Amino acid sequence: MQTLLLRRDDNVATLTFNRPEKKNAINQVMWRELIEALDELEDDPSVRVLILTGAGDAFTSGADLSPGGLGGIPDSGPGGLGRSVRAMRIVGRVALRLHELHLPTIAAVNGVTTGAGCNLALGCDLIAAADTARFSEIFARRGLSLDAGGSWLLPRLIGLHRAKQLAYLADIISAAEAKELGLVNWVIPAGELMGFVDDLARRIAAHAPVQLQIMKRQLNQSFSVSMAEALEFEDLAQAANFGSKDTAEAMTAFLERRDPRFTGE
Repeated sequence: MQTLLLRRDDNVATLTFNRPEKKNAINQVMWRELIEALDELEDDPSVRVLILTGAGDAFTSGADLSPGGLGGIPDSGPGGLGRSVRAMRIVGRVALRLHELHLPTIAAVNGVTTGAGCNLALGCDLIAAADTARFSEIFARRGLSLDAGGSWLLPRLIGLHRAKQLAYLADIISAAEAKELGLVNWVIPAGELMGFVDDLARRIAAHAPVQLQIMKRQLNQSFSVSMAEALEFEDLAQAANFGSKDTAEAMTAFLERRDPRFTGE
């Protein structure tokens, strides 16, 4: 890939935005490579957790708005709107693909992240940020509206009023402020971030992978189903778990006072 690095280490994959000279701004090539990489990881049974991070001193500064960038949204003019809509749809596809990915995902926010990049970080299941990281829903400063899932994610993560505060003011906030708002799970000294996230990913990867995937789906759909529907899904999923090899292994390991060895079966 031209703009991403993908590394697998045991059951953990790390996907790195790799345009450090541009603060990892996401151009057309990177948007398309993100789709390809996420599809590849979805189909890899050896991967149980995905870490998303950036090369250099930035996570990603968001969509590349330079000429030929946004992935080069075309200039205005006859036919420009249609071309712009087609170009923007891949941003939505990436955000949705990340949200629906069956793997648990962790954003390791190592530096600045703004706009669409900020919302890709927020679209991960967990976020660990370096104490030097900064976040911004910078769209209003650019004459733009929210994208990459921000309009859906922000109210769910921090409530409607705080979401509007971040969107309307387009302030740049520190990692500590992001944690106080509820956007970030952990703030870690910059030099320790990747070690912390790697350990976190391995702890998660040690659990039964299919059951983690079920839990991710349960929690993701929790705002759109009734209590009765959630309970029905819980009942069916738990019944299926009791017929799985991994649940049997967990029960055996408990009785034998050892750590379980999960295989995803």
